[in-house]
Amino acid sequence: MTRFHEAEVTPGQGLAYAVATLGGIGRLRPAPGSWGSAVVLPAVLLGPHACLGLAGLVTAAGFWATRRMLGDDTTADPSWVVVDEGAGQLLALAALPAGSGFYGVLLAFLLFRAFDITKPGPVGWADRQHGARGVMLDDLIAGALAAALVLLARAILPEGLL
Repeated sequence: MTRFHEAEVTPGQGLAYAVATLGGIGRLRPAPGSWGSAVVLPAVLLGPHACLGLAGLVTAAGFWATRRMLGDDTTADPSWVVVDEGAGQLLALAALPAGSGFYGVLLAFLLFRAFDITKPGPVGWADRQHGARGVMLDDLIAGALAAALVLLARAILPEGLL
């Protein structure tokens, strides 16, 4: 299979497609990546350990789904694949305490999206990797960088602000 298109979903790929699109979120326009990031934001209510665990599960499912959907097309990173955004955003949310307020969630969301869109340094390197590794890894690194900055902000800003 080369240059996979969304219209080419075969009956055996239904589950992989559902995972890759986070249940169809990847079909929303505009900015499917932002929708994929936003859909996991309520997970912050579960606390940092749950967000980290969910990030691991979504990452594993994302590697499986993208490999299954993209096959041997190692250059594809279709916009409708948003499981990578979900996994990266969950990593960023793991830096927040349980029940974080609006500003903490907003900061984690904006930092993650900024790193994912601009692809600085290691995020850009990961984005240039091929296959499922490239699809997933850039968002995981963007999420880790966002988490690091959220933790730094929590250390600097007055307690309870984030």
